[in-house]
Amino acid sequence: MHQKILGEIEGRIMSGEWPPGFRLPFEVDLAEHYGVSRMTVNKVMTQLAKSGLIERHRKAGSFVTQPRAQSAVLEIHDIETEVKSLGLPYRFECLKSAERQATSEDQAVMGIEDGTPLIDIVCVHFAGPRPFCVEERLINAAAVPEAADADFGATPPGQWLLRQVPWSTAEHRIQAMSAHADLARRLGIAKGTACLVIERQTWNALGPITRVRFTYPGDTHALIARFTPASQ
Repeated sequence: MHQKILGEIEGRIMSGEWPPGFRLPFEVDLAEHYGVSRMTVNKVMTQLAKSGLIERHRKAGSFVTQPRAQSAVLEIHDIETEVKSLGLPYRFECLKSAERQATSEDQAVMGIEDGTPLIDIVCVHFAGPRPFCVEERLINAAAVPEAADADFGATPPGQWLLRQVPWSTAEHRIQAMSAHADLARRLGIAKGTACLVIERQTWNALGPITRVRFTYPGDTHALIARFTPASQ
């Protein structure tokens, strides 16, 4: 029922049936309509808020998010395409691809249930002879069961997901960090070297799809976002 309610509400928002600024029914009313507990509805609303589809205001209720007048957008792109755009040959190595159960830490960062089946993947992408970035990815196998049979040693996981699984919402987080010993070894850089880290999570009607961290040597990568000024 959790996934059914989430899918129906998300569908009404994405289709425009519930436009920006629309106030959703109160949790108690939704619980009565679907014949579920208020706790189940609260979990759905929390997930919708995390994915940026609604805003929750105490006492006033929950509203469909208003579009932002100005934003900088990072596209979800293919690393192979990015490397080849630099005029360099691309290859990748999958260092790890294993099935496991979600821990409480995974639950906290991905918004999934403790014990949810996950595919835990680590890859290194190369631009010519030099490591381009390290990819550390978790795929929610409950939402994407086909991932359990995918060969991520032959196809990069990001490519596979872009081709196979539609997503409706994405979130990027960008930060700097110093390379620890294991990361430095994988990137072929000195320990303590400054690195650029991009963390991304995607969702669709079934919930969280994947969470991934890309770590780049800081001297070889830059982010560019193009945007226009808001109307005066």
